[in-house]
Amino acid sequence: MHFIFRLALVLSPILVFSPTRAASPEDRYIAARDAAIAKFAKQEKDGKIDEAVDKAEAAARDELKGQLIAILSQPVRPGFAPAQLNLDTLYKGDMGFGMLDGLRFDADKGRDGGKIGEKRADGGFVEPKAHIIVTSEALFTRWLHEHKTWWDKGSKNVPQQIEPALKFEGLYTQAISTDAAVINFNELPVVKPASATLTYGFLAGRTQDTTPEAADEVFVAALANGKFYIAYGEIEPAVKVPACTAIRTDYNKKADEAAEKLERKQFTRKAYDKLGDLRQQGEDAFKHCFVQHAPEQPAFAEATKQAQALLETAIGK
Repeated sequence: MHFIFRLALVLSPILVFSPTRAASPEDRYIAARDAAIAKFAKQEKDGKIDEAVDKAEAAARDELKGQLIAILSQPVRPGFAPAQLNLDTLYKGDMGFGMLDGLRFDADKGRDGGKIGEKRADGGFVEPKAHIIVTSEALFTRWLHEHKTWWDKGSKNVPQQIEPALKFEGLYTQAISTDAAVINFNELPVVKPASATLTYGFLAGRTQDTTPEAADEVFVAALANGKFYIAYGEIEPAVKVPACTAIRTDYNKKADEAAEKLERKQFTRKAYDKLGDLRQQGEDAFKHCFVQHAPEQPAFAEATKQAQALLETAIGK
C-alpha cells in the first residue's frame, strides 16, 4: 500500500503536467460543423424543419465560413466575387450534402461577359464562368477519409492518397455543387507552378446518363503551400471530335436494329445476348477514340491555355 502511494506521488506530477495537444483551428471547425449537422439531422428526423430552422442553418454556415476565412487567409482574386462557404447545406437529406469543406470564389461574370443572374435569351440565367475552391491540406485529407465509403457498395469511392485522388473523377462530382457526374475526357498538359507540389488538369463535361459529345469545361487541382485548390470553368470553344461521335452513333444504330430484330423474332435471345451491350461498347469506343484524338484538335490547345490561366489565378505562378 505504501509503495503504491509513493508511486502515485512520483507519477502524479507527470499526469498533472503532461501537455495535451491543443485543438487546431481545423479541429474546431470540424467540431462545429459536425455539431450543426447533428442538430439539423435531429430536427429533420423530428419533422421540425421550418423557416426559422432554415435561417438557423444558414446562420450556422455563415459561422463556418467565418472560421474558414480565418484558417485559410485567402486574398481577393481579380475577376472573382468574395468568398462563400463551399458547403451548400448542413441537412443530410439534401443533394448537396457532403461537399468539400472550403471557401469558394465565383467569377463575377458569365462566360460571355454577362452579369451574374441576368436572364439569357434561352430563358436561363447567367452563371459564373469559373469557380475556385480553396481548403487546407489537413481539411482535404480529413474530407478524403470521410468519403472513403461515401457511395453505396459496388461504386468506386475516392482514393485515400492525394495524388491518385486528384485523378479520380468522382472526387470532383462529390466536392462541388452539381446534380450531374463530372466526366474526365482527357488529361491536360498544364505546367506545374513553382509553388505547387502536385497539379492535375483535365477536360471535362457533365452527365446524368450518357457521356456528352463535347468537353465544355476544364478542371485543375493543386496542392501548394499547405493548401488544396480545385478550380473549374466553362471553356470556349468546346472540344469535339466528330469522328468519335460517329463511332458511337454507329453502335447505337446497331443496338436499335438488334432490338428491333429481337422483337420481330428475327433474332433468337441467344444470338441477341451474344452481341453484348452494344450501347456500352459504343460508349467505350467513343471514350477511347476521344482520348486518342482530342489532343489533335485546335480547341484542345486553347482549353489547355484556359486551364493554365485558371490554375495560376487560383494559386499564383
